[in-house]
Amino acid sequence: MSVWKNFIKGIIKENPVLVLLLGTCPTLAMTDSVSKAFGMGVAATVVLICSNMAISALRNVIPDKVRIPCYIVLIAGFVTVVEMVMHAYLPDLYEAMGVFLSLIVVNCIILGRAEMYASKNRVFDSAVDAVGMGIGFTLALLCMSTVREIFGAGSWMGMEIPFIKDHTVGILTMSPGGFFVFGVLIAVVNKLTGHRKRSEAGGCAGCPGAALCMKNGCSEREGEGK
Repeated sequence: MSVWKNFIKGIIKENPVLVLLLGTCPTLAMTDSVSKAFGMGVAATVVLICSNMAISALRNVIPDKVRIPCYIVLIAGFVTVVEMVMHAYLPDLYEAMGVFLSLIVVNCIILGRAEMYASKNRVFDSAVDAVGMGIGFTLALLCMSTVREIFGAGSWMGMEIPFIKDHTVGILTMSPGGFFVFGVLIAVVNKLTGHRKRSEAGGCAGCPGAALCMKNGCSEREGEGK
């Protein structure tokens, strides 16, 4: 896979949120405002890049039987650094993000890329993969938060928008509104990428998340259905 394809796949074709459906907890919790969504996206991207590079560099040193605990320790170290920096220089954003900043440690996107990509590829390729996935994650958060904040709160980045501020749909800033916007964006991305048609035509082979399934799990289920 070329460097460009490795980078671009995480933005749309294998977007971690809207295609692979990973990291949905922070996606729904942090997208009621654009500032929180951007902060979460940047923080997760920094941790993803650093952890992917570290895990790739140490992939031949980390024992296979304890690889997951080792990954978590490495990721937790980078999350702690990000938390300290944000606490020192962005205290308001740090407080707004709350516990979800710490929960980046167990974010499925970061653990998933560590297990499925960084542990099997070179440092440079792992860094490119992380940048693409991080940008895809951030863009998904920004799209969701923009819709929710503008039409739910009548503002963008805390700045009030004339007319819209007097005709808001308050439910968009709540959990049901978050799920609704999330579903609509998934439908739009599936339509643009033709993901559903590929999946129906090729079974598991047409799914970008096929590698995340349990080994032989899909093939066994397909065999049962024949």
